[in-house]
Amino acid sequence: MSATTSRSRRTGIRRGETASGWLFTAPVILLLGVFLVVPVLMALWVSFSDWGGRGSPFASDVNFVGLDNYSKLLTGGGLAEQDFGMSLKNNAWYVVLVVPIQTAVSLGLAVLVNRAILRGRGFFRTAFYFPSVTSSVAITVLWLFLFSTSGAVNKVLSWVGIHGPNWFNDPSGIIHDLLAAFGVTQGPAALTQNTALGVSWWDWLGGPSVAMTAYIIMAVFTTSGTFMLLFLAALQNLGGDVTEAAMMDGASGWQRFWRVTLPQLRPTLFTVLTLGLIGCWQVFDQIYTGTRGAPGKTTLTPAYLSYQTSFVNQEWGQGAAIAFILFVIIVVFTLFQRWVLRERPVSQRRMRLYQPALAAGTGAGGAPSSVPANGNDDSGKSDDPDKSDDSDKKGALR
Repeated sequence: MSATTSRSRRTGIRRGETASGWLFTAPVILLLGVFLVVPVLMALWVSFSDWGGRGSPFASDVNFVGLDNYSKLLTGGGLAEQDFGMSLKNNAWYVVLVVPIQTAVSLGLAVLVNRAILRGRGFFRTAFYFPSVTSSVAITVLWLFLFSTSGAVNKVLSWVGIHGPNWFNDPSGIIHDLLAAFGVTQGPAALTQNTALGVSWWDWLGGPSVAMTAYIIMAVFTTSGTFMLLFLAALQNLGGDVTEAAMMDGASGWQRFWRVTLPQLRPTLFTVLTLGLIGCWQVFDQIYTGTRGAPGKTTLTPAYLSYQTSFVNQEWGQGAAIAFILFVIIVVFTLFQRWVLRERPVSQRRMRLYQPALAAGTGAGGAPSSVPANGNDDSGKSDDPDKSDDSDKKGALR
């Protein structure tokens, strides 16, 4: 018997199925190769060259410059480094605030609309999801009106005695504004005199600007509905056996959610966090439609800076370098997030808590004992199947 036939039998693939599979997937592979892989490789070459945007990037007059484009952004000490550092600072605060808030809000909405006692659940699901299917450009234009100086948001704030800011024209950081309310207007020398990527540590820790805060609120408003559907689908696929056992053991609603429901949502939680992380680092259309980096470059993001550097300033090599640095940042954060949410083995401390029960249920020589830990044999069990099932559920929960 040939090696090919033996391998096909082990994998369960009959003769000709492999060729048919490649034949059916060939169109998709060709499209991905032509419109995804090839452009990415070309952009990677551009990031290492001095291409000026005219003609082919593989022409003879295009020179390989190595890491010059990357060094200007990371260690150049000029305006390019400062702009890139400012964009990273703005986007980092955007990610830190949007990802956890939108995840918590979407999970809360999913739990709310999944309740059987809620009337009009279909209406609320549609209403919560509607902002997600609305054009981001239209939402941004609406946000510019709502958060203007005389807009509806400041009008509502005035009803409670709060004088609203000039949202999209205020470059001050919200943490700096909070500290200024307590009389702290200048940071220590260790923070103001030391910089990272051309931006002082005092500015790094200043929080998002007031203008970027408006974008943060908009992101939570427009994306929570989409992630709500993911959590809702996961909640509807969960079995109720363990939850019912927890209720009979006297667990409160919060304990059932935190100890029973949330651990079962780990795969969906990872998906939501990953999609949210990627989307937040790639924010572009809202900035392009709205402030375009203003005021004072406090709404500048790496995605918009890459566009501006390439298409406006005609620095195509630096623009491509920004895009690939952003790609590395997204991959690193995604891997870190996957490591944090990984399945962990039971710790030694918890195993020691289970050892007495395991020892009591094991006979001599390591064989399972026929007498349970409570000293009763199987003949003492109740004939009522409902009571038997309830006991099993309680034991599984403990």
